Amino acid sequence: MLGEYLVTDTQRWVNEPNKSVERTEFARDRARVMHSSALRRLGVKTQVMEAGQEDFPRTRLTHSLEVAQVGRELGAALGCDPDLVDTACLSHDLGHPPFGHNGETALNELAKDIGGFEGNAQSFRLLTRLEPKAFDVATGPRAGQSIGLNLTRAALDAASKYPWTKRYGQVKFGVYDDDVDVFNWVRNDRTDDITCFEAQVMDWSDDVSYSVHDVEDAVFAGHVNIDILKSKTGRSEIIEVAQSWYGNEFAVELLDEALLRISSLPSWPKSFDGTMASLASLKNLTSTLIGRFCLAAQKATQAKFGSKPLTRYSADLIVPDDARYEVTALKALAARYVMNRDGADQMYARQRQQIHDLVGVLSLDPMAGLDRFHKELWVNADSSQSKARVVIDQVAALTDVSLVHWHAKLST
Repeated sequence: MLGEYLVTDTQRWVNEPNKSVERTEFARDRARVMHSSALRRLGVKTQVMEAGQEDFPRTRLTHSLEVAQVGRELGAALGCDPDLVDTACLSHDLGHPPFGHNGETALNELAKDIGGFEGNAQSFRLLTRLEPKAFDVATGPRAGQSIGLNLTRAALDAASKYPWTKRYGQVKFGVYDDDVDVFNWVRNDRTDDITCFEAQVMDWSDDVSYSVHDVEDAVFAGHVNIDILKSKTGRSEIIEVAQSWYGNEFAVELLDEALLRISSLPSWPKSFDGTMASLASLKNLTSTLIGRFCLAAQKATQAKFGSKPLTRYSADLIVPDDARYEVTALKALAARYVMNRDGADQMYARQRQQIHDLVGVLSLDPMAGLDRFHKELWVNADSSQSKARVVIDQVAALTDVSLVHWHAKLST
């Protein structure tokens, strides 16, 4: 184990003796997530382009595996335990529903009276309640109930991008009110919104991975012309999306400079025609960009905090402005030409309607529609709100493909 970790960091909600003296507690955490059904389901959930339609584009699973690879290496270079960062990266998207952020929007509308829906809060719920692995055998509010994967305190903290409950006017949050008891234990009575160092590494690895890989997928699919950044009009459209999606704090001129820097790199392909040579050139670009963004954060962080191992709350990840602007510009490039492409609005509306329909049908007769796992949860739920949350949990757990099948079966 790299770095300095305390006994409290490796504690679990319920103590489980380690069966292997050779395996660290964080290695156990990683194995539990790797073998989880929630992780497997991500293989048929949308990353950017609809899952199950094409073979090349990333799914939520392949994205999570790539984030874990990036985060593991960046974390280790800064002194984090690599298994701990790996666990956080593998876990960060477990709660995302079918159809990606579009599905998240639909479920949040449907759950507005029971605390809303948020993918990160759903991830925490899966890790601490819904993924079957361990039960609380002690006395207390969760006695006899599932405690999910029963990960260590440090692993659950590292997987938490937004360590707070839902707040008025704030879209992102990391825990539902139902799960505050475990959350408070994870935070070890911290009352601030600061994320631990490993969570910051995970968050930047996520940004780096999807900014680069979404563009790679978009170029391959023909949604992005490799020459688009040479066009002032093209760059202006990307910048408009960047400010709309990610905030006006990103200055127009600096976003434009970021796009020009990226397109001026020697590794930026001159063309793309789908041949092996052009695919290799595109892959070389992704490797170059990932290295560029990770090394920038590593150097800046070590310049401020030194080369000693950095863990938990001993430091903050420092991301230089140039790197943050370049990553934001790439995310906006994919947003403009993939998420906002012609015909996408009709697809998004159809997906949201399918989710609305399915939640409605399941809510009318949960005993007939829910699977065996969620039916048990629904029967044992002690309030109408808790029962409604189980229906949301059920739909969120479905993959893109299974949701369409359920919709066809139950809505006719």
